[in-house]
Amino acid sequence: MELKAVIYLVITTSVVSAAVKYSRGSVNMSSEKMLIRTLLEEYAERGKMGRPVAQQNDTLVISYGLSLIQILDLDERNQVLSTNVWATYNWNDMYLKWDADNYSGIHTIRVPTEDIWMPDIKLYNYADTRLEEKREALAVLSSDGTVVWIPQAVFKSSCSIDIRHFPFDVQTCKLKFGSWTYDGSKLDLLFMYNLTGFEMTDYIDSNEWEIKESSAKKTTKYYPCCPEPYVDLTFTLKIKRKVAFYSYILILPCLLLSSLTLVLFWLPPESPAKMQLGMNIFVAFFVLLLLLAESTPPAASSIPLIGAYYCLNMILITLSTLLSVVVVNMYFRGSRTRVPRIFKSCMMEVFARVFCMRNQLVDENLEKNTNAFVAYNNKDKNKHSEFKYDRVGCFEMQTEESWRVLTNGTPQVLNTDPENPFERPFSTLPRAISNLEKEIKDIKDYLKVIVDKSQDKEAKEKAAREWKNVALVLDRLFFFLYLIAMMASAFTIFETTLMQET
Repeated sequence: MELKAVIYLVITTSVVSAAVKYSRGSVNMSSEKMLIRTLLEEYAERGKMGRPVAQQNDTLVISYGLSLIQILDLDERNQVLSTNVWATYNWNDMYLKWDADNYSGIHTIRVPTEDIWMPDIKLYNYADTRLEEKREALAVLSSDGTVVWIPQAVFKSSCSIDIRHFPFDVQTCKLKFGSWTYDGSKLDLLFMYNLTGFEMTDYIDSNEWEIKESSAKKTTKYYPCCPEPYVDLTFTLKIKRKVAFYSYILILPCLLLSSLTLVLFWLPPESPAKMQLGMNIFVAFFVLLLLLAESTPPAASSIPLIGAYYCLNMILITLSTLLSVVVVNMYFRGSRTRVPRIFKSCMMEVFARVFCMRNQLVDENLEKNTNAFVAYNNKDKNKHSEFKYDRVGCFEMQTEESWRVLTNGTPQVLNTDPENPFERPFSTLPRAISNLEKEIKDIKDYLKVIVDKSQDKEAKEKAAREWKNVALVLDRLFFFLYLIAMMASAFTIFETTLMQET
């Protein structure tokens, strides 16, 4: 019974297989499909592992090229360049040849890449978390064995970023391609269509970057792991940043704030807005510095020149605020101390004349009148003291005896009338003179106190005026120093940027 069951199963399988073959033969199949099926079946029998060469020492030549479609992004922070390209592979597979006359004159067909041998050309400076950067695409086969494969790809490659001249920077990024396992004796690489760079026919202009130069070169390199030489093709892309956006975001505010800082030195010291303006400008520059930090790599080997310019302006604004405090302190110092003579001479005789401020700060007529007033007081004081001495000496000599001599010795009649003081006897004259002398002395002492107070007030006003004048001259000096520093820094940055562009 078991032998009959086995015989029955064999007969049934044969009948089914014959029916399947009959059904296949009954369906019309195009020459292209028959060619693809026949070619792939024969290829599968040989196996797709191993290079398609006749001898193992033969070198398989791969022509490789890149068509740049778009620069997607250049991430300065992570130093990654993203590009949309079409990669072109061209080689000859001796096992994929056929006679076109036997297949209705078909010279090209399309087959899936997973059914044939493919070269393992990889991007060496790969910087992507994805496992595969290429999209699926069919390979085009020719009757002479030529294989052309043009997949779409988005490459993310590492690129060293130099932000020293940001936003006027020019970046140079490289994409290095080569076989990952085959050395140069097994697999050689050539440029497609003899191009030495990217093919730019279908390139879409970027809103941020402008291509300055595109080049490529073939290199042979020895690695420590392997004694054989490895061939690679390095495509170089030199791009320049378009500064239109950054001109309005970073550069123009910087210039305006730098110019506004100059106003800080023109505000009068008694104005409270002098300090407030300095602090507000400092905060504005700090905000711009934060915006700049977001656009640049945090661990860059060099800082942008515009960032150094921001920091320099912040330092100058801080110094200007501190100097404004010094100026305000001098301006309101008053008469507590005198201006040092050397400092006063340096400010009023040198810098005031250089800045054409001498006539505005010093009134020559007022100085002359003040000096004349002081000299007159000193002279008048000596004159009054001499007059006091002469009169007193005269009155002291004019005693009763002298009056008798003056009146020829004729005795005078005494008048006892108190209402007429001029008729009093000469014996009471020294007492009146003494009282008059005392009153004059009191008046002179009072006048001396008034004059001393006036002179002291004038001296204090003069000292306060000198401090104010020195403060104004010093404020003007700080203005020109800041102007020179700002122009020098701006000129240095401009010159360095111009040299970078050339």
